[in-house]
Amino acid sequence: MADKQKTGELKKAVRWEVFIPAYIVIGGAAVLGIVNKDALTQGSNKFFFWSLDTFGWLFQIAVMACLGLVAIVTFSKLGSMRIGGKDAKPKYGFWTWFAMTLTGGVATGIVTWGVNEPLIYFGNVWGELDKLGIPANTPEAAVFAMGRSFYNWTFIPYAIYAMCGLLVAYIYYHKKESLTVTSTLKPLFGARVQAKGFSAVIDTLSMLALTIGLITGVTMCITLVMSGLKGGYGIQESMPLFIFLGVSIMLIFTFSSYIGMDKGLKTLGSINAWFYYAILILLLITGPTLYILRIGTAGMAEWLHNFFRWGLDPIDIGGEALTRSWTLFDWAFWVGYAPVTGIFMAMLSYGRTIREYMIVNWILPSVFGIVWFAIWGGSALNMQITGQADLVGAINSGGAIMALWEFLKHLPFGIGVVVIPVNILIILISFITAADATLTNIGSMSVRDVPIGTEPPAKIKAVWGISVGIVAIIMAAYGGGVQGVDGVKALAAAAGFLVIFIFVLQMAAFVKSFFVDKIVE
Repeated sequence: MADKQKTGELKKAVRWEVFIPAYIVIGGAAVLGIVNKDALTQGSNKFFFWSLDTFGWLFQIAVMACLGLVAIVTFSKLGSMRIGGKDAKPKYGFWTWFAMTLTGGVATGIVTWGVNEPLIYFGNVWGELDKLGIPANTPEAAVFAMGRSFYNWTFIPYAIYAMCGLLVAYIYYHKKESLTVTSTLKPLFGARVQAKGFSAVIDTLSMLALTIGLITGVTMCITLVMSGLKGGYGIQESMPLFIFLGVSIMLIFTFSSYIGMDKGLKTLGSINAWFYYAILILLLITGPTLYILRIGTAGMAEWLHNFFRWGLDPIDIGGEALTRSWTLFDWAFWVGYAPVTGIFMAMLSYGRTIREYMIVNWILPSVFGIVWFAIWGGSALNMQITGQADLVGAINSGGAIMALWEFLKHLPFGIGVVVIPVNILIILISFITAADATLTNIGSMSVRDVPIGTEPPAKIKAVWGISVGIVAIIMAAYGGGVQGVDGVKALAAAAGFLVIFIFVLQMAAFVKSFFVDKIVE
């Protein structure tokens, strides 16, 4: 009798107007993948190409405008305003806070592409340099590779997260609204934005973006760990292994969501951050230190020299292989994940000034990205140029992410033996820190009157977890193509496309809240 009562209460609590449309899309993708995996991958790719070819200009203008807004707020008198009010006290120490935001936002991305992306540009693996007329495997290509990596992974993308997070924090702590995407649009549309139909559309699109983003993350995590087992230990890919990894990862991050932020993310984030610091120091000391310093400096010159040319290129300057498949894909991914990451950042920002918030969530992560790519990317480029290892060849033969493991195997003094297993472990931890909150948010958005960030019913989480896991395993096993992760990139672009219009409205709400309306301190 009690079980029936609980089931009845759960049915009443579910936001069916949000749950059903979102689940039809994700559940349908899972069924399609089982019945016809090629149709899922090909359909995703077609949508990927169409969305970025058609709306690439909007992504570029939006993120550049976002960068400007973040810079203005950071260095204006608004920077001294304390989030939560004048008497608010921060919960976490400065460097613990930075570790949590860094690892929660970066997840597996920076570890994956710190080596691979500069090498792909340098070797012109899929024609990234063709339209620019830069010869592959030359010093000019190395400088370009470093500069483009800085552009894709520093101040612009972190501005996307920082803006969303600050808007959520202001709406929640100062306007006393709920932690929802719909609430961030209330400065524009007033109370009518919370009408059932309007809020259902906004929250459905946002939840779809979160779900697709989580699928993308799980898929990349499975693919990266699989490539590590193959590159580091010679273990060959197989469907049973894909399934085992996918199921294991899902169980781990679903379980970790019950631990809580203070015990789970705080500890894991600190461990991850110290790993990042230690490996950077190790590579700088044991690697080609002078080359790292020189290529890093030259890369910054290339990046700053081309900043606006790259920033306003919808596809026509850099071409499809470079602009669409890399930069626009990156923007789509960051925009698609911005709502959940913004909520996450807002939850950690209580008691900090806006300027402190921007330092930790925008400036320091961007500087960290420059240091990371200079050291990892510079070391890998030098290894390729000096002939210590054919990392570009590893990409050509094994896919977009294989150079990382080949690079680690050829580290000096044989330290790769230790670094490879630790790196696999840290990749898993990095992903878990981001994924546990995401699954909780997806479940929470499916239920009425449950604030984002609290625990939704276990049955709801299980339904989403199983569906996400199925699609992720299928995409990891069959989502390949010329870059090895084409289907995954398509899913990420889909998430960004769903959110870009909401993101533009959030920017307008940001302007109104901080520059037009009276500030509520």
